[in-house]
Amino acid sequence: MNKILAISGSLRNTSSNTTILKYLQKIAPSDVEIEIYDELGALPHFNPDIDNEKSPEVVTRFRSKLKEANGVIICTPEYAFGVPGVLKNGLDWIVSSGEFTDKPTATISASPLATGGDKAHASLLVTIKVMGAKVVESGSVTVPIVLKKFDSEGVITDEKTAKEFEVMMNSLISAF
Repeated sequence: MNKILAISGSLRNTSSNTTILKYLQKIAPSDVEIEIYDELGALPHFNPDIDNEKSPEVVTRFRSKLKEANGVIICTPEYAFGVPGVLKNGLDWIVSSGEFTDKPTATISASPLATGGDKAHASLLVTIKVMGAKVVESGSVTVPIVLKKFDSEGVITDEKTAKEFEVMMNSLISAF
């Protein structure tokens, strides 16, 4: 079984970004398991002084999940033209530990605005590329006006976006 670790940059229970990841779980092939990481908000503020052989257990679990995954999907909203602080904090915990080195990765930003969170998306790409992630070809999607692309049950209603997600998933899976 191939594993994808999916990370939502939003902690909101009704997050559009988490809704997208749940949608991707539903459309994943039967031999691919997508786990949505649920401890992003539990990670302590990054501090190099506690990043050692006795790192907090939640950090160790995060790193293990990343290491065990065949691929990663990060889906983020845009806050003040950047990625949310909680997502950046999570990424800071793995800058020097190496879990992203050559890891096939897909990125999504989703926003109720017409820009689709493009500035957050660009910032995310810079950060994970510095960390050595292998952003797959056709593996980056921005979703503008996201609130009009899903129904109340989390089913995608926009054919163009559905196709973009299909291409992105196939590209990521092909990179394993």
